[in-house]
Amino acid sequence: MNIRTERQEFHPELVSRRSEMIAWGSALLVDVVWILLIVTGQPFSFWLPILGVPLTLVALGISLSNWMDRHTIIRLDEQEISFTNGLRHTTLRWNEIQELRVLPAQWGKKIQVFGTQSYFGFHTHSEVFAHGRSLGRTGFVEGDFILQNILDKANLSAVKHIVVGDQQEGYYYSRK
Repeated sequence: MNIRTERQEFHPELVSRRSEMIAWGSALLVDVVWILLIVTGQPFSFWLPILGVPLTLVALGISLSNWMDRHTIIRLDEQEISFTNGLRHTTLRWNEIQELRVLPAQWGKKIQVFGTQSYFGFHTHSEVFAHGRSLGRTGFVEGDFILQNILDKANLSAVKHIVVGDQQEGYYYSRK
C-alpha cells in the first residue's frame, strides 16, 4: 500500500471481554440480592449498596471502554489524518498538526497529537503479561508506522526529551 495514493485505515487490538462479563456478573448478583431484600422487606447490610453501586459503575466503565475500542479507527491519506472512537471524531490536515508527544505508558507508548483546534491520542502495540502468561494484546499493531507517518507528513522534528526526575520519559516533536 502506498500512503501517497491510498487511504489507509488502522484498528487497535481488541481486548478480551471476559473482565466485562465478570464485572457485570458481580454487579448484577449484588444488585439483584439488594433489590430482592428491599422488595421483600428484609433487612440488609449497608455493605450491599456500598458494594453494588461501585461494581455497577466499574462494569459501565469497562463496557464503555470496550465499546470505544471497537469503534476506534485511525485513517491516513495524503491530505490528513482522522481519528474516531465512537465518542470523538477528529480530522487534522497535516499542516494543522502543531506538536506530538511520545510518552511511555504501562503498555506500549502513548502518542498525543495536537492540532490548532483539537487533539487525539492512541497507544502503540503491546502485550499484557501477568505471572509469565500473556493476557492479551492492546494498542495499534501499526502504531510505530502511524507515528512515523505523522512525523513525516506533518513535517515535525524532535524539539526536546521530556525528563521527569533523572530519567528520560518521552519525546516532544514540533513543527520545523
